[in-house]
Amino acid sequence: MDNIIEVKGISKKYKGTDFMALDGLSLSVKKGEILGLLGPNGAGKTTLISILTGLIKPNNGSFTIDGLNFSKNSNKLKQIIGAVPQEYALYPKLTARENLEFFGSMYGIKKEELAKKIEEGISKMGLEKFINRRIDTFSGGMKRRINLLAGVLHSPKILFLDEPTVGVDVQSKHAIINFLNHLNKEGTTIIYSSHLLSEAQSFCTNVAIIDNGKIKVQGPTQEVLIKDGKVKTLEEIFIDTTGKELRDHV
Repeated sequence: MDNIIEVKGISKKYKGTDFMALDGLSLSVKKGEILGLLGPNGAGKTTLISILTGLIKPNNGSFTIDGLNFSKNSNKLKQIIGAVPQEYALYPKLTARENLEFFGSMYGIKKEELAKKIEEGISKMGLEKFINRRIDTFSGGMKRRINLLAGVLHSPKILFLDEPTVGVDVQSKHAIINFLNHLNKEGTTIIYSSHLLSEAQSFCTNVAIIDNGKIKVQGPTQEVLIKDGKVKTLEEIFIDTTGKELRDHV
């Protein structure tokens, strides 16, 4: 299976800080993976995703996505990447339909195709009755589902997710995970960042644990769970790898 993401020796240090957010990090992601990018607060997860989605630039190192780099192919890469942030990227005074029509138009999706994608997505997320309701009337779980749909209207090859199920009810979580599994079966590679380790353990085909700006553990989930000849939970592996020290920061 070919690698769709190749990261080689990326480093990033923010101005005014005395530590490396990323420190010579290297990472490979194969096509069709669901990679759980896991780590404590401040480990470098958000910085890495921000670099891979073209929001910030590294100080050193390089990376390619689908064989392309941002310096020469930024417009093309933006068409094959989807990103769903933890914060809702929605307009609260617009309806669900209006939000999706707006984001779809930003991707240049033709009107008829966009209408079909919206209807299909709304149906899969169980929101048919609410498509013409304003977002500010939605529950947290409903907003999460619309937030996800807005990020995948253009059928991205690679989808970056930051806490896609945080703070939602069990039914919404079930709907979101089912939808993501469907996307993956259709060929979408998923990079999933979350603190919900039990969910990551069941959802992700592969995991990478990052700490202090470096990858500490990477591999197929079921292989990572076997340590010292014993089967452990992902939470136990996480603590073994990153320690019990609190990572509070401001």
